[in-house]
Amino acid sequence: MRAFEDRRESGSVRETENGRNLPHETLTRRADEAARAGADSVQGDPFRLRYHFMPASGWMNDPNGLIQYRGEYHLFYQHYPYGDKWGPMHWGHAKSKDLVRWEHLPVALAPSEFYDLGDKDGYGCWSGSAVESDGKLVLFYTGHVDGRKPTEAQCMAASEDGVRFEKFAGNPVIADVPDEGERFGFRDPKVWRHGDRWYMVVGSGKNGRGQALLYKSAGLTDWEYVGVAAESDGTQGDMWECPDLFPLGGKHVLALSPMNMEGTKNLYLVGEMDYERGVFTPEAQGKLDDGFDFYAAQTFLDDKGRRILIGWMDMWGSKMIAENRGWYGAMTLPRELKLLPDGTLASVPVEELNALRGEELAYEELRLEDGRPRSWSRPAAMEWLAELDSDGTTAKELEIRLTGEPDEEDVTAIRYVFAERKLTVDRERSGMGDGGVSTSVLPPSAGDRIKLRLFADTSSIELFVNDGQRVVTNRIYPRTSSRSLVLEAVGGEVRFANLKLWSLGDGRDGEEG
Repeated sequence: MRAFEDRRESGSVRETENGRNLPHETLTRRADEAARAGADSVQGDPFRLRYHFMPASGWMNDPNGLIQYRGEYHLFYQHYPYGDKWGPMHWGHAKSKDLVRWEHLPVALAPSEFYDLGDKDGYGCWSGSAVESDGKLVLFYTGHVDGRKPTEAQCMAASEDGVRFEKFAGNPVIADVPDEGERFGFRDPKVWRHGDRWYMVVGSGKNGRGQALLYKSAGLTDWEYVGVAAESDGTQGDMWECPDLFPLGGKHVLALSPMNMEGTKNLYLVGEMDYERGVFTPEAQGKLDDGFDFYAAQTFLDDKGRRILIGWMDMWGSKMIAENRGWYGAMTLPRELKLLPDGTLASVPVEELNALRGEELAYEELRLEDGRPRSWSRPAAMEWLAELDSDGTTAKELEIRLTGEPDEEDVTAIRYVFAERKLTVDRERSGMGDGGVSTSVLPPSAGDRIKLRLFADTSSIELFVNDGQRVVTNRIYPRTSSRSLVLEAVGGEVRFANLKLWSLGDGRDGEEG
């Protein structure tokens, strides 16, 4: 391997006082103060979400370091606290007792060393993961610098109290790519324990194919390269960001965010992992989410044995990035992953979210007649659950509209075509954000069974179909504050076995700052 070049004179935004570089503790404190200082100014924004996690202010993207530590859930995330655009990456930090109400904690990581210095265009402390070792909370992340080679290296930081982190004196723990030749990326370490060894996958790409590189270690600081655990088949992107390899239901799953893969920004592979050979053999694949706004998903195992996933509920290139609102970015609802008998994955909202339910409106055996829509006023934050009666349904299509008032302005239309088992979410007229139509086709195994569970927040929708067989996540930005839910049958009658609507409480009750 080439030695990592310590060229501290290279241009960066590292703060100095009297010509001296500031310590990491000072930089994280200043970053935290900046995020808190901007919090009051963004609270009145109508697009701030009610029950999804988002930054107090500033920029947020990928979830990092998801872990349950000392009985509490910890969520770290890519964060630029000094503005609402992507900048030199820090790690924001929050914790929760219930996965619903989150408390902001001090910024955990800031660019401070030669191996993770940010610059005016970004870089810094990029994505990674967390583990517990000897009672400490240990973070692994990619230090990303510019103007020197290598640009990316894997680094470590640890905390005794789960709040304040000290970077490892021997960083970077993996200084360079494992082989010669050009690589497209070398980042996003995900670390876990199997048997008596620690393992790490790192996202990369070579010769136009995305790869997950595998390392192993006895003690977290000395890592040995094992090999390429998995590689694109030529259609799965040329670089694999945010790889996550984990056991589930007797198999292993590799979740990843492929770059330059046609038709998707998220992917999972189900198969077998041979730890002796260091090779993952895929047997099936699918998408974690069929929507436009889902990326960089990461999972963790909690003390109930659940494999829980959270993703970034936004997407690079969104027109809303340019809005200058003082904040940007949000996380999806926490979702429990399950392996289905056919070898595919389902994801369902964690049961703790039921605690948000407020006033309930419930129906049994509701009928929709052709061309006679029914509508309800709805709160900005709601959950809608419906199960169709297939025996009594003759319609060609069911349409669900989330609309503004008056005159059904800012319409988001969800349509299900029964004969084709096809679901679409149309946000062409949803409001200020991007347009587009998300499409999801249910597998033949779904038969006539249709169960829809929709979570709507002020600027997002997450639709779970048949207990998470398919999920569609989109950001929408309606300009009207008055909202309606409209149901309409097309070409026949639709019968619901049951239908429920809840207003949802505010998940921000536990926030500080």
